[in-house]
Amino acid sequence: MIRLIPRPQPSKAMSFASPLIALAITVLVGIALFSVLGKDPLKALQVFFIEPVKNGYALSELSVKAVPLVLIALGLSVCYRSNVWNIGAEGQFVLGAIFASGVAMQAGPDTSRWVVVPVLAAGVLGGMVWSGIVALLRDRFNASEILVSLMMVYVADMLLAWLVYGPWKDPNGYNFPQTITFAAATKIPRLVDGWRMNVGVFIALAAVLGLWAFLFRTYRGFSLQVGGLAPDAARYAGFSSRRALWIALLISGGLAGLAGGLEAAGPLGQLTPYVPAGYGFAAIIVAYVGRLHPVGAVFSAVLMSMFYIGGELAQSRLGLPKALTGVFQGLLLFALLACDTLIHYKPQFGRRGP
Repeated sequence: MIRLIPRPQPSKAMSFASPLIALAITVLVGIALFSVLGKDPLKALQVFFIEPVKNGYALSELSVKAVPLVLIALGLSVCYRSNVWNIGAEGQFVLGAIFASGVAMQAGPDTSRWVVVPVLAAGVLGGMVWSGIVALLRDRFNASEILVSLMMVYVADMLLAWLVYGPWKDPNGYNFPQTITFAAATKIPRLVDGWRMNVGVFIALAAVLGLWAFLFRTYRGFSLQVGGLAPDAARYAGFSSRRALWIALLISGGLAGLAGGLEAAGPLGQLTPYVPAGYGFAAIIVAYVGRLHPVGAVFSAVLMSMFYIGGELAQSRLGLPKALTGVFQGLLLFALLACDTLIHYKPQFGRRGP
């Protein structure tokens, strides 16, 4: 029989090394998986880890995937540090895209370039409205934020489908379920002509610095983290659990909505049923691989983006299924959870008692 005995003092060094060990385990399992599928493991690893960063254009495409993951993971990190379990960032991302699109569709050809600001602000508002519903139901009726936030993802998807198949459908779009193409003024400015990298990169980096300062340099950020680590101590110190709930969910929803607004007004340029790309769920893995730290979220988002792009390239070049991206994401998460378990607990082998 195997029992897990809590360690007196978990190793800090191993806590930092755990994501790297989990990545190494994921790569080794991936090599075995490629071999079983009859593919050259070296070519497959090159597709996943070399091709996405081989030149400037590849890095540009990597940034398109990484920016929404960073923003959503930042908000989720605030929630999870506060012991608030927001699982519905995907729905908040979709609502951000819907709100931003609603503003963008009002712009005409002569609209000022500054219209981008209210477009993104609308995205933030949309995400906050959706997460605010979760906070309200938890605050007033003690409803589980896990179930409510998750179920609201499907409501958001249905709302999106109703809009693009109904009142927002482009009458000149050959019956495709999509809105009109947004005016040029609403498009997120690109950094290099011909590349899709846009100013969202700087917005994400600013969010990283802002969240780091909030969490580790402000009284309010400290109170949120104390409430997550020790709720009884937080109540004794006079920290409000209600305020922590609202702040965490509104920050998380606002950042997810901002990511949705950047996606709709950036690479897409219109609203379609394909806005939900799974970023809200993948960002949960990003947040934990990044150790719920703003800087860590950047590195883990880049890694997850490599999995996304590598999965697409593996499908087109090696004939591997697209689901391989999800396999790698799941492997990374399970390996990380296993490593973290062994950091905090020591396995003890022995006979089962009489």
